[in-house]
Amino acid sequence: MNEFKLPDVGEGLTEAEIVRWCVAVGDTVAINDVLVEIETAKSIVELPSPYAGEVRTLLVAEGDTVHVGTPIIAIGGGEAPAPEPDESVPEVDPVSDPVEAAPERQAMLVGYGPRTDVPVRRRRVPRAAAPSRVASVDTEKIVQKSPPPQERPLGRPPRPMAKPPVRKLAKDLGVDLADIRTADGVITRADVHAFVGSAAVRHPERAVEAPPVMTSDEEERIPIKGVRKWTAEAMVRSAFTAPHVTEWVTVDVSRTMDLVATLRASRAFEGLKVSPTLIAAKAVCLALRTTPQLNARWDEDAQEIVIKKSVNLGVAAATARGLVVPNIVGADRMSLVELARALGELTATARAGRTQPAQMTGGTFSLTNIGVFGVDAGTPILNPGESGILALGAIERRPWVDENDQIVPRWVTTLALSFDHRVVDGEQGSRFLADVAAILRDPAMALTH
Repeated sequence: MNEFKLPDVGEGLTEAEIVRWCVAVGDTVAINDVLVEIETAKSIVELPSPYAGEVRTLLVAEGDTVHVGTPIIAIGGGEAPAPEPDESVPEVDPVSDPVEAAPERQAMLVGYGPRTDVPVRRRRVPRAAAPSRVASVDTEKIVQKSPPPQERPLGRPPRPMAKPPVRKLAKDLGVDLADIRTADGVITRADVHAFVGSAAVRHPERAVEAPPVMTSDEEERIPIKGVRKWTAEAMVRSAFTAPHVTEWVTVDVSRTMDLVATLRASRAFEGLKVSPTLIAAKAVCLALRTTPQLNARWDEDAQEIVIKKSVNLGVAAATARGLVVPNIVGADRMSLVELARALGELTATARAGRTQPAQMTGGTFSLTNIGVFGVDAGTPILNPGESGILALGAIERRPWVDENDQIVPRWVTTLALSFDHRVVDGEQGSRFLADVAAILRDPAMALTH
């Protein structure tokens, strides 16, 4: 009998909520089969099985919050993931055999990192002296246990055709590629995104639910836990630690809207979502080149300002379980097409509730689009560990005085920048905001950065 204990899936996890069991008592599981979905302080994570065998007992119920190290499931009659090394394997030379020498190439259990207990050098045993493992195998039993695929009532269909990046995207979004049907049998990123958009209709049981609400005639109470609990703690810590300053600028973004329309019709952006947020994200990355102080953090222990050399752009996303801010690593090194693809994947993953904890750490600057709710402006609170956040307000048609003193209808928005005044001076914050506004006013200004 093997008891699987709740592991630390990263970011110093101390406890997690059991959201949904993916197996039931009596089920047979293999190593790496998904056992359960848990909600950490930042996201929902699938836990793969470290054992193969039969599920004997579910030790905790859905909705329970348990601490790391607590046994959550018992699996019996199977194998452990790390068998003893086979002494018949000859000695390995880490120089001449890089496949064995490189830890990252060793077999491992998905989600638990490389094994560190396997020695690189093992005692050489002559193969002739080693007992024959093949001779001890009952081939008749193997045949009985492995009938031809056509005789299996639960045989799997052919493996869907998709490139590795598409498979990774599907995995991140919790999509089974076998559920997607295409005319030519080849699945693309656009197919996966389209499937996610309608999955909640076809499979309502997969939808991410909001926390349960307890109501009475006088009030309703919503439990604060998981993502919402972490967000609340982080915002309080940020608001009362970093001295916030917020500045606004109202800008004519008519040329940006023209660019968005042009890009949407471009073959290069086919299957990708092009929006003003994309152009704003690019403008932020360009403006940070001129004012890198906004791409920095305050190190209280060392009493230093740490300026980051790369932009990990956080993008705020509202989900049923609360606000999450996953980030795009190296956003400043991406082309506009690459940035559009990354934004689409980030948003789809967040809305599906599949954002992983690692995707919400290491951000250096954040962008939030409050305009999608029809809001003109606000005072965004910094993501902990960052020194700047930009809010993009609603883009609306308004009367505008042009360069000829004529009142004309234009597309107008308000940008709001909050920054940590310990790291960023008023002049630096103002220059950064002016640079972003200049690019959105005339995207051709991007050529000057």
